[in-house]
Amino acid sequence: QVQLVESGGGLVQAGGSLRLSCAASGSTLSMCAMGWFRQASGKEREFVAGISRSGGSTYYADSVKGRFAISRDNAKNTVYLQMNSLKPEDTADYYCAADLKIWGVATGVSEYDYWGQGTQVTVSS
Repeated sequence: QVQLVESGGGLVQAGGSLRLSCAASGSTLSMCAMGWFRQASGKEREFVAGISRSGGSTYYADSVKGRFAISRDNAKNTVYLQMNSLKPEDTADYYCAADLKIWGVATGVSEYDYWGQGTQVTVSS
């Protein structure tokens, strides 16, 4: 069982930055591949970024490549999403997720085993 709690969301102007954090408890984070997803109002949840158990592999959606960076600190049981050059279209609820099954990076919603409650990000134009 893994409990995930996201934090760091908020309101920011276009071009600004935010760093999201996802704190895990109940299991060692190093046993999980981790991902960040987002869901805008009226849209389906979509993959944003993922990172392997060791942190050696990362993968990004084309829409955020070059602007967002996922990282992890297994000693602190925390995963981060640094978001730079934010755009209004980045506005969404952001969720972190844990996958206990794979060593690499998972990009599908159905591949993940545990989810946090989400944190809201609003980017004003």
